[in-house]
Amino acid sequence: MGGRLLASSQPEPSLSDIATSAAHGEDSPYFAGWRAYDEDPYDPVTNPSGVIQMGLAENQVSFDLLEAYLREHPEAFDCGVGFRENALFQDYHGLKSFRMAMASFMETIRGGRVRFDPDRIVLTAGATAANELLTFIIANPGDALLVPTPYYPGFDRDLRWRTGVNIVPVHCGSDTGFQVAAAALQAAHDAAVSAGTRVRGVVLTNPSNPLGTTIGRAALEDILDFVSRNDHLHLISDEIYSGSVFAAPDLASVAELVDAGGRDVALAARVHVVYSLSKDLGLPGFRVGAVYSRNDAVVSAARRMSSFTLVSSQTQRALAAMLSDAAFAASYVRANRERLRERRDHVAAGLARAGLACLRGNAGLFVWVDMRPMLEEATVEGEIRLWRQVVAEAKLNVSPGSSCHCCEPGWFRVCFANMSLETLDVALRRLSRFTERRSNKRVRTELSRLAGIKLFFFLVAILLGDKIGRRRAWVWPDMA
Repeated sequence: MGGRLLASSQPEPSLSDIATSAAHGEDSPYFAGWRAYDEDPYDPVTNPSGVIQMGLAENQVSFDLLEAYLREHPEAFDCGVGFRENALFQDYHGLKSFRMAMASFMETIRGGRVRFDPDRIVLTAGATAANELLTFIIANPGDALLVPTPYYPGFDRDLRWRTGVNIVPVHCGSDTGFQVAAAALQAAHDAAVSAGTRVRGVVLTNPSNPLGTTIGRAALEDILDFVSRNDHLHLISDEIYSGSVFAAPDLASVAELVDAGGRDVALAARVHVVYSLSKDLGLPGFRVGAVYSRNDAVVSAARRMSSFTLVSSQTQRALAAMLSDAAFAASYVRANRERLRERRDHVAAGLARAGLACLRGNAGLFVWVDMRPMLEEATVEGEIRLWRQVVAEAKLNVSPGSSCHCCEPGWFRVCFANMSLETLDVALRRLSRFTERRSNKRVRTELSRLAGIKLFFFLVAILLGDKIGRRRAWVWPDMA
């Protein structure tokens, strides 16, 4: 028999609720923009009018440093070296050498202010798997997690889709620089509990995606106090951009604050860190993430569950060699931070030339751009219309704030590290032309409106004058 399926009059078998759930969020403009890029990708030679991808938070600015290391140390990625050891079964705790290298690198990017125990690191296939795994561990279906907005659009998938856990958004506004406050967390928590929802934790991204800012030390201390007071809560701190902080204030990691002393030991057992090599090291294709916890039960459960999301032995061995080179790791982190700072400043200057402002950021691979003045109406619908015009006319895929659950329409996340400087300049010129056309159109519309008003009053004056004239022509003979 051939491989082609025969047509059947029988109905298709139904799929599971998870398989058919809309909780994945794939219909979000965040993912729709990726499809627009995939269908018409920019290439400076073969497709210079294509869509430029500015919706992908990927770090390519320091890739040459990794390539230089590999040229100098080809043995690190030689698949023939230790082939038998790589190919045979490895237990899902991960290689000790790699967990030690990960712990060392996580300490390096935090300036040595905190220590990580390699035996408490659980490896996962990226931060997506790490966040989902922790959600499975701390919450049951129907429970909820508090997540400050705006937040990474993928959280709708990572935290909700397969776990059945809900997200309670904690709205933060531009009046505070979108910084979350413990009082807002408490208010959202109490409202959810009053509505009959069991809240099990708080999820932070620090540095923030999409804001590109770190959470201030004092604010983070207040959040830890909030979690401490509510002893049924866990705190998950997603710190995948911790090595991409390029300006003051420096990162204050929850691991550092918990280590600083003076805090309840029980609180430390409810604080968990997620990390990944996808952003700081620019290796999303390697799928390397990690969960770090001081809670023995969480570490044990995470190890059991990580059997569904393992990192290959070859990947672990290759990266262990690179990350164990302390001199290389330190020089890479320094250079990467400086390059990201320069790139961010370059983008901010280009946005200013286009008449756009952005939130003052100090971390990450993106800027949070204020396009509220360009909205025809200050609504989510108005924002989506503007986003569609940016994609269709400027051929730029940027992420609308509503896909990040931002409570203020008109903010957009714009990524700057996933392309060459030449491509970035093309994108900035396109954006500048787009804003200029919009501005000119608004001016023409306003002039037309004013001209219409002027014409209206002119015609009214004529009509009134004509009426008065005719009335006078009729009254005057009688008066004579």
